[in-house]
Amino acid sequence: MSLLLVAHGTRKQRGVSLIGDIAAQVSTALGRPVRVAFVDVLGPTPAELLGATRHEPTVLVPAFLARGYHVSSDIPAHVAASGHDDVLVTRALGPDPALVRVLVDRLIESGWRPNDSVILAAAGTSDPAAMRDLHTTATWLSATIGARVELAFAATGEPRIADAVAGLRRPGKRVVVASYLLSEGLFQDRLRDSGADVVTDPLGTHPGVARLIANRFQRAGFDTAAEIAFQQRTFEYAPAGMQFRR
Repeated sequence: MSLLLVAHGTRKQRGVSLIGDIAAQVSTALGRPVRVAFVDVLGPTPAELLGATRHEPTVLVPAFLARGYHVSSDIPAHVAASGHDDVLVTRALGPDPALVRVLVDRLIESGWRPNDSVILAAAGTSDPAAMRDLHTTATWLSATIGARVELAFAATGEPRIADAVAGLRRPGKRVVVASYLLSEGLFQDRLRDSGADVVTDPLGTHPGVARLIANRFQRAGFDTAAEIAFQQRTFEYAPAGMQFRR
């Protein structure tokens, strides 16, 4: 079985290298190679890598922190274009309690203090389901740190991160932006330029991210027949040869 990790893509070499580092961590944990493809900006694309291994069953993990266009539309289109007829696609990485634990670790290592105002900053989306995912993560993070966490966006959606920071600015109170991004790139740059007192690093190569991705790959190998039967009942719109996993 082939393992494929699919990310967004960035022009920043540091961000590309970071995705490669995550894949290497997962590969070490699973004891088998994990290939990487990108849906935007650079290649190889999922269609290219899947087309080159049509003879081999493949598990594809979307390295996205919520549902959205890339997960619901781009990846299915790439699978269909590849001609590969045995691809199991897992759900996106978030929302997941494991990511909330990573966010808390990033806050702690950044010097966050309990009386700080906290903003969860995502890339953003126009997809209602993805927006619900992001609000779920913000709610879980609020419950975990015991304080309200606002949600803001670097690209699509309101409020934009700089506006959210300005709106929470109070004398004697710091504003901390918790980056809900996977890697370095344009959006992380926007968070750092938002005027916040503290901006956490992307989730990146935190061990919790690699463990979550490894778990997605591992779970995809269990009870496949039952899973396919479930998905045939629930995801009738899926292209031929493609199954979705909860």
